[in-house]
Amino acid sequence: MNSETSGGDAAAPRAITPYEWIGGEDRVHALVERFYDLMDLEPAYAALRAAHGSDLASARQKLFWFLCGWLGGPDHYQSRFGHPRLRMRHMPFSIGIPERDQWVACMDQAMGETGVPADLRARLAESFMGTADWMRNRNTP
Repeated sequence: MNSETSGGDAAAPRAITPYEWIGGEDRVHALVERFYDLMDLEPAYAALRAAHGSDLASARQKLFWFLCGWLGGPDHYQSRFGHPRLRMRHMPFSIGIPERDQWVACMDQAMGETGVPADLRARLAESFMGTADWMRNRNTP
């Protein structure tokens, strides 16, 4: 829109997506890699790690594809698998409060260690907690 059709006001700047804010595909990939590395290394994430089975390669790839689209970037996941249907796809896994809390804590640590800007990190942590809580399919510890 030019200034003539907008009454003289300059066009509003385009808001950047969280994907752009985080730094694009390379930074999302780094975040996912650090997340799964921490899950493997940190005893505090043992219950979460146990829920993932022996091989993390597929989980790493799928989370990377999913987060790219979820953050406003390329829809790699949906182009391969269709709608994420997160809750349905996670039903085979026992997810309770410990797994939820460990997932969120591990992701928060990964965001901190990969330099996700503080404002974005806070926004994402809130969204991740809401989604992780919604994924719970077990009410007991």
